[in-house]
Amino acid sequence: MAELLTIESLFTLFMLILLQAVLGFDNLLYIAIESNKVGDPADAKKVRKWGIGIAVMLRIVLLFIIVKVFALLAEPLFGIHLKGIIEGDFTAQALITLVGGAFIIYTAIKEIHHLLQVDHIEHSEGSGTRTVAGAITLIVLMNLVFSVDSILSAMAIASVDVANIVDSAGMVLGSFDGTVTDCKRSLIANPVAGAVECTLSKTYQVPLMVIAILLSGLAMILLADRVTEFLKKNRMYQVLGLFILFLVGVLLVTEGAHLAHLKLFGFAIDAMSKSSFYLVVGVLIITDVLSNRYQKRLWAQKEAEIRGLTETAGRDAVDAHMNKTSTH
Repeated sequence: MAELLTIESLFTLFMLILLQAVLGFDNLLYIAIESNKVGDPADAKKVRKWGIGIAVMLRIVLLFIIVKVFALLAEPLFGIHLKGIIEGDFTAQALITLVGGAFIIYTAIKEIHHLLQVDHIEHSEGSGTRTVAGAITLIVLMNLVFSVDSILSAMAIASVDVANIVDSAGMVLGSFDGTVTDCKRSLIANPVAGAVECTLSKTYQVPLMVIAILLSGLAMILLADRVTEFLKKNRMYQVLGLFILFLVGVLLVTEGAHLAHLKLFGFAIDAMSKSSFYLVVGVLIITDVLSNRYQKRLWAQKEAEIRGLTETAGRDAVDAHMNKTSTH
């Protein structure tokens, strides 16, 4: 317990919570969109809480599994080598990321198409198109897809180098609290029976990662209702949310393809960098906010021109609206 209260551990915990918050945004967006497909608002709220709660518990279980079998995730399961057409060696991590990303892209495109085809926008959601159990299941499954990426990123932050004392067969006899060089010097000064060398390995601060996952899950439960209500009251941002979700899918697909060293027609697919993703999302948000403000001004001007008797009625109405806004 004392190890968790050191300055280094507290800083690592802060970085893990920040990581979960950043990576949890797209997850929260998916939860809000999916829960809206349940007809009854009370059921939709239940879907969000149960979906997030179950997903958090499974994410902790998945964390322990990934820590134990981390090396196996990088082992190729099968390969496709049609030279000049498609080439790649697919691992479990690559397949999970690829399939999850493709499903998110499909979901985003389907929802955008639905918004364009629906006759009555106000009744386009909450029509009972998804059962409570079905919505919870999808939320949990997609949360697990997001979990693989976030857990692997968390493991990179919460990793600690350890010097292992091994025998001639490579069996670990014990660990040394220090560098490999310090371990070798210690063996020379105080030999250990059967020990032949010190090797570098990594251990992970699992308790810190569990705390970060629990805190992020609690934050998602508290924010899920607010995000959902915001999207309902500000439907102009719903399309923006779906396009961000689409970009998340592209991010995961390219990352999975990169992990599989996938080549299509001789061209390697590189992973979309996180910095590029956040830059594009930032530009989309700024553009959408400015566009919506401009549209509101145009609507106010058009309405004033229809009701007014002078040509300057619309401009005067917009000026009055802007002066009123600036005073607040």
